[in-house]
Amino acid sequence: MNFGATILGVDGVRLTKDEFTFFRDADPFGFILFSRNIDTPDQVYGLCSELRDAVGRNAIITIDQEGGRVQRLGAPHWQEWLPPLDFIQSAGDNAERAMYLRYRLIAYELTQLTIDSNCAPMLDVLVAATHDFLRNRCYGSSPYDISILGRAAANGMLDGGVVPVIKHLPGHGRAALDSHFALPHVDVSIEILREADFVPFRALADLPMGMTAHVVYEAVDEEPATLSSEIMQLIREDIGFDGLIMTDDIGMKALTGGASQIVTRALGAGCDVILHCNASLSERIETATAAGKMNSKSQARAEAARASGSFLNNIDNTELRAELESLLA
Repeated sequence: MNFGATILGVDGVRLTKDEFTFFRDADPFGFILFSRNIDTPDQVYGLCSELRDAVGRNAIITIDQEGGRVQRLGAPHWQEWLPPLDFIQSAGDNAERAMYLRYRLIAYELTQLTIDSNCAPMLDVLVAATHDFLRNRCYGSSPYDISILGRAAANGMLDGGVVPVIKHLPGHGRAALDSHFALPHVDVSIEILREADFVPFRALADLPMGMTAHVVYEAVDEEPATLSSEIMQLIREDIGFDGLIMTDDIGMKALTGGASQIVTRALGAGCDVILHCNASLSERIETATAAGKMNSKSQARAEAARASGSFLNNIDNTELRAELESLLA
């Protein structure tokens, strides 16, 4: 039986009976956690168990644990991290190793809770127009450096048994608007995009999962990437990414229309799985009904992504933390 073509959010720190029944019937590919789902380590561990009990299998559970403002796990139970750009600048010449250690330690904290995916690394290229919501989440302005640092972050997670999700395909850095609230347009040529924005994604195209950008690239299509078959073809053929493509949250205001309409358009464009983070139970039911089950290609990508998080390279995390502190000193 194929998975449901969705990754869905959860209301609170425990599953309600209605949510449990819905997840059992819809069988989503996975789940995503937010701050509203986080209290104590024991509680998060228990919630993850409830989610997997609902679907009767070891479903993937992801989270946004970039560090800085986008960090769902924080003090007092988990480490607080600088925003990625500030962290990279503080590490200087040691940035590549520091990024590996940072995300290896993040992976350790996630796997202690049985969270086995992280929506990182973020490969968007920082430019003058980059909106503030994204700016210090970027890894820099050099596509080459971002490729190196993104690979280090991804390797840290993979070595820790966590599936990385590269974002935001094919590049959100030139967007001057916050896609949570409006639809950004990028008007540069395809040649510029290929020479800069696409470079880090092409360098990490072997990774198992990626997330789309709710951004219009006017040189390619008038539809935002999430809903554009032309952009999906570009991601598959030009960038060369053959992993599982999940949408960014379809509840963001960059996308307009009802949930079922957005789901149909995104899957029709070539996305493999729909991410719906913040929605009522009725809207999640609408989303899951419209999405249905994964097709055979998407199912194969989902299974490959799931398997990529099964390797755990056991390392002394106390030593890793000490090494990181020495690099940043």
